[in-house]
Amino acid sequence: MINHRGPEFRELIARVTGRLQQAFATGNEMHILTASGTGGMEAAVVNHLSAGDPVLAVSIGAFGDRFATIASRYGADVRRLDVEPGRAAGAEAVAAALGEMAEQGAAARAVLLTHNETSTGVTNPLARLAAAARAASPETLIIVDAISGLGAVPFETDGWDLDVVVTGSQKSWMVPPGLAMIATSERARAAEQQATMARYYFDLAEARRYAEKGETPWTPAVSVLFQLDVALELLEREGYPRIFARHAACGEAARSGLRRLGFKLLAEPEHASDTVTAAWLPEGLAWPSFNAALRERGLVVAGGQGKLTGQIMRIGHLGAVQPTEVEEAVEIIGQVLTTVELPARAGAVRAGA
Repeated sequence: MINHRGPEFRELIARVTGRLQQAFATGNEMHILTASGTGGMEAAVVNHLSAGDPVLAVSIGAFGDRFATIASRYGADVRRLDVEPGRAAGAEAVAAALGEMAEQGAAARAVLLTHNETSTGVTNPLARLAAAARAASPETLIIVDAISGLGAVPFETDGWDLDVVVTGSQKSWMVPPGLAMIATSERARAAEQQATMARYYFDLAEARRYAEKGETPWTPAVSVLFQLDVALELLEREGYPRIFARHAACGEAARSGLRRLGFKLLAEPEHASDTVTAAWLPEGLAWPSFNAALRERGLVVAGGQGKLTGQIMRIGHLGAVQPTEVEEAVEIIGQVLTTVELPARAGAVRAGA
């Protein structure tokens, strides 16, 4: 542990900030907060919006819902564009929703987008969504939850003209939870100066003031910053094009393996995530007992969230993961399936799913 007001920390945070800008593909201002990804989402909302601001929240799952809820709790006038689970948002639908808000005299101050929805295993076509939003409403802030995709799949903060981008340390960055990293554009900084939502711990203006001294306003997760520094060095050594290719191979290994076992995937193929794969559970298969059997064999996967609880399973494959490890996971799932008696053939999919 080091003094977070001392020279060693100044060197550490400067180095990590520069590496993050490379990973985000941005020259924008970078903030590192001690918080979970949800804390980063909250900071993105409260620093750039005021109560009553019209906001379009585009949700393709549980984390899109969370973004909308955060904005609502702080008093934003949230209009929702909800997409069926397993599908990505459409650029035309986003543009139409923004146009409709403007016609109603409630031009959107911001649009909230999810890059990669882990509850459904879907990656939004973010470049197309952002372009459509910018064309439909040029001054609208584009605020993105990139927590579970950035660093693992192609992402261009500046190239896609994104205003606020949030990620979290425990995803593709391969380190423990504890840090939220946020990139903000000049447009976002101008909005920040007008925003009146209450904030204290997540005040980016205060973070900026301390950053000029190479510090953070509050005690940071120093140990996680050290870990992130090492992880970013490893990622740079591997190279982001190779990282993206590795995650694409992991995603294909998960999808093809589960299909081979008879599972039906939740995500539409053209937008299937390369960081998490979701599949419908076979008809008659109880998730608690199935999950327990997988854990007995050393495999930890996730179940469904919200309305999908007990209906799907999710395999995460991001960070320090190789395709061979995904193949081993699929093999264990297949072994467990052979021990389960189902009403129909092993791997039969929920009717109508």
